[in-house]
Amino acid sequence: MRIIGGAWRSRLVAFPACPGLRPTSDRVRETLFNWLGQDLTGLTCLDLFAGSGALGFEALSRGAKRVVMVEQDRRALQALGENAARLGAGNLEVVAADALQFLRSDRRVFDVVFLDPPYGSGVLPGALRGLENHVAGAGMAYVESGEVLELPPGWEAFRKGRAGAVHYYLLKRVSDH
Repeated sequence: MRIIGGAWRSRLVAFPACPGLRPTSDRVRETLFNWLGQDLTGLTCLDLFAGSGALGFEALSRGAKRVVMVEQDRRALQALGENAARLGAGNLEVVAADALQFLRSDRRVFDVVFLDPPYGSGVLPGALRGLENHVAGAGMAYVESGEVLELPPGWEAFRKGRAGAVHYYLLKRVSDH
């Protein structure tokens, strides 16, 4: 997989063949980062179900202040660490954990959360509910799914798209006012 924009543009990121791991395509990543405004300077990001790290590395390449990647697969974790070292990603924290457990135990708040669990795993609804306390007030959540997303209360689709079987959304909080 290659990084498509920012300081590491065209740099390659290697990842193992793990069950359920499918990096976000170049086309979808390009659309997402167009939606986010290309430059993420100063923003903090959480990449849940990091897998290949495609979204987190792309965010770092585009100036994110800090990215936390959460992954539980041992081989994917090793690849994330190797890629981080190769890129010199000092502002990256890789957490070996179950994403839902991470959401329950970690108290940090992020400007952008990337949520792309393995399709058919059944964890997406719980992960969406768990985001409530982790997205800053003006923050956004990117969600990728193999099916049409049912939004939990308190969220709206700011942008959405579809590429083949992939449905993707940029969510923001619904204002109480």
